[in-house]
Amino acid sequence: MSPILLTIQTAAPSGSLAISDGERLLAEINLDVRSTPTEWLLQSIEDLLARAALAKNDLDAIGVVRGPGSFTGLRVGLATAKGLALAANCPLLGISSLQCLAMQLPFTSLPVCVMLDARKQEVYTALFRWESGYPHSVAEERVIKPEKLLDDLTAETLFVGNGAMVYRSLIVRQLAERAHFAPAFLNLPRAGAAAALALREWQSGRTFSADELMPMYLRPSEAELNFAMKKK
Repeated sequence: MSPILLTIQTAAPSGSLAISDGERLLAEINLDVRSTPTEWLLQSIEDLLARAALAKNDLDAIGVVRGPGSFTGLRVGLATAKGLALAANCPLLGISSLQCLAMQLPFTSLPVCVMLDARKQEVYTALFRWESGYPHSVAEERVIKPEKLLDDLTAETLFVGNGAMVYRSLIVRQLAERAHFAPAFLNLPRAGAAAALALREWQSGRTFSADELMPMYLRPSEAELNFAMKKK
């Protein structure tokens, strides 16, 4: 029997929700608005479940994009997913925001460089290659200056993510015709793509309890940095 999954994406400066039944995407909401997930997330989940004629107890698992990305968005998304998982008595599935973006560019023969704007003139990034219908990581996820990242890239590369939009002129300047860019509408991670990754996690038995699943920040938050400075 196919698992019914709710997937939550709040890592990027936008939001996305999806409900899937196995490989079938039943419903999806995508937002790119100037508001925090606390303003829309719970009500949107209720609306999406209602439109799909499902209740929380119908869910077999909840997928959540665990990072990297917006610290506030990740905290709200994970807290919401954990609360729902406890209420529905179902496990959690963790998904990378960077792999989610690579999942949106199926079957390309080019290496996919995902770049999410991390502010402070840095990007969250990883490099993927499509093999056997799935984007496989060929470089670890990291936060880095875009100039330093581009110094390591010499081959033709397909760029995706809002970081690729922010630093497009720099990318073109350094790679010229070797740089290729995804269409603008693919530059934010969608919960539908995350749901496909969540299904793979479910099928592989990689589930988490609410206590086990942690965010993947890649760097300390401002609060953590300020606290560390005060202790010195």
